[in-house]
Amino acid sequence: MIDVIVAGCGPTGLLLAAELQLHGVHALVLDKDAEPTRIVRALGLHARSVEVLDQRGLLERFLALGQQYPVDGFFAGITKPLPPDRLGTAHPYVLGIPQTTTDRLLTEHATELGVEIRRGHELVGLSQDDHGVTVELADGTRLRSRYLVGCDGGRSTVRKLLGVGFPGEPARVEWLLGEVELTAPLETLNAVGAEVRKTQKVFGAMPLGDGLYRVVAPAEGVAEDRTVPPTLDELKRQVRKLAGTDFGVHSPRWLSRFGDATRLAERYRTGRVLLAGDAAHIHPPMGGQGLNLGLQDAVNLGWKLAAEVNGWAPEGLLDSYHTERRPVAADVLDNTRAQTELMSTEPGPQAVRRLVADLMDFEEVNRYLIERIIAIGIRYDFGEGHDLLGRRLRDVGLKRGRLYGLMHGGRGLLLDQTGLLSVAGWADRVDHVVDVSEELDVPAALLRPDGHVAWVGEDQADLLSHLPRWFGAPVG
Repeated sequence: MIDVIVAGCGPTGLLLAAELQLHGVHALVLDKDAEPTRIVRALGLHARSVEVLDQRGLLERFLALGQQYPVDGFFAGITKPLPPDRLGTAHPYVLGIPQTTTDRLLTEHATELGVEIRRGHELVGLSQDDHGVTVELADGTRLRSRYLVGCDGGRSTVRKLLGVGFPGEPARVEWLLGEVELTAPLETLNAVGAEVRKTQKVFGAMPLGDGLYRVVAPAEGVAEDRTVPPTLDELKRQVRKLAGTDFGVHSPRWLSRFGDATRLAERYRTGRVLLAGDAAHIHPPMGGQGLNLGLQDAVNLGWKLAAEVNGWAPEGLLDSYHTERRPVAADVLDNTRAQTELMSTEPGPQAVRRLVADLMDFEEVNRYLIERIIAIGIRYDFGEGHDLLGRRLRDVGLKRGRLYGLMHGGRGLLLDQTGLLSVAGWADRVDHVVDVSEELDVPAALLRPDGHVAWVGEDQADLLSHLPRWFGAPVG
């Protein structure tokens, strides 16, 4: 029997499978497409996702192929730059990198860990019982696993087969997107584009190198079937309608469409089947949060599901994936709804936009909105206690290196500045690091594998009362 089947070979599914494999859990990734997609839907990674990559020792691979940009304008184009030291992260930038490159690097990582990936295998049916899940593929093959996770996108087959509700709003607005070549000079493109964006905030044509441009323009209406890509003539017509010229658009590499549909799964777990990434939540692309939200789902779920498979998960640990991540997604849906309104060309929303833009002069407000987008302000509800409790701990320098450099194995970690504490009984799940950080003003902090602080203090008895909540019963 397979430990976990992951449906969907996008960034969420790949990272989740890798997280499981770190814990010795055999993960099989299935994807209905025979080849990776060429469509580049996401273009960047926000600070929290960059931190996650750093925690797993992957960041250098991504930095080598990406470009760092300032964190400003990501909330409806109105937030302002902040000094890097005001963001509370060692990575105060957006890492520009095409989703296709992210997919490739995560595929390499998963494969190196031993994840099995089968492309061209479409999941068409599932059933579950007390002991596992039976998956049926389009070719009639049946597979048996202990758990199944649907990471198969906004039109998730897994979610539909489960009968999980996906309430929200259908698309009201649609945009056309493509990678194309242009004949117009860059100077003309920049000048005309700047003028159009005074009213159409989403319109744009961004150079990608090698003569390619990423062009996005509002569609004439909402297509009945968004799986059908637009034609080149449709894209040219809409660009010309807004800009007075189509910039000589030609030779498309790919064309696609996206809308502002906003939906959230009613539940993230049904028995032995779970949902992650776009299968659990869809929203407009404002702020570039979608791919990042999925990666962070994967890191939250991976160690919990592995603990369940490996037999040491405390009661309720796997269910905490839903209780922690669904409110985060709900918040992202709300902030994209707000951004969509602020980017409307109607007089009312434009008046609100001017007012909110004025509020960006207050650094606290500006930073608050930026932290919402880049996801470093998330705090899970672990109960009353120290302000760090439930938050992710930023990378801090230690006498003998960096905190994130100690987290590559995906285990829990006790950072002990007292040298007086012990995790005896949990050493197979929690690393004990005795070191000192000038940047950390607490005696000791217990981190979950996803980097969130589960306990702060210096009392051994208090620590022993908290370890079972996240790491199960002691051994020996």
